[in-house]
Amino acid sequence: MTIAQVSKRFDLSPDTLRYYERIGLIPPVGRTPGGIRNYTEEDCRRIECIKCMRCAGLAIETIIEYNALFQQGEKTAEKRKDLLNRQRKEILRRIERLQKNLNVLDKKIAMYEKSMENCYPSTVEK
Repeated sequence: MTIAQVSKRFDLSPDTLRYYERIGLIPPVGRTPGGIRNYTEEDCRRIECIKCMRCAGLAIETIIEYNALFQQGEKTAEKRKDLLNRQRKEILRRIERLQKNLNVLDKKIAMYEKSMENCYPSTVEK
């Protein structure tokens, strides 16, 4: 697949894909005889995983650390699991904070709705 196709498939800019390659998040992508990047399904699986991790809020540095451990093979499985569990706990903390913020907003909206009902009673007769 070309960089344009992969860019569209994962909704990432070509610059982002080149950046991921440059910093080692994905290994160097193969090239066609004309020098055009030719992404494999393996490359795409890695990009999909990276995108998932980024969407979950993981820092690039954390993903680089995870990839480095992954490249070392099965002997790092426990370390990778620990890293992912730490990130999961952080996501749960963020969700909790967001839920608290949402609750505050819901209360404020309800307060405004009640206030507006009192100020502008319905003119529709029942």
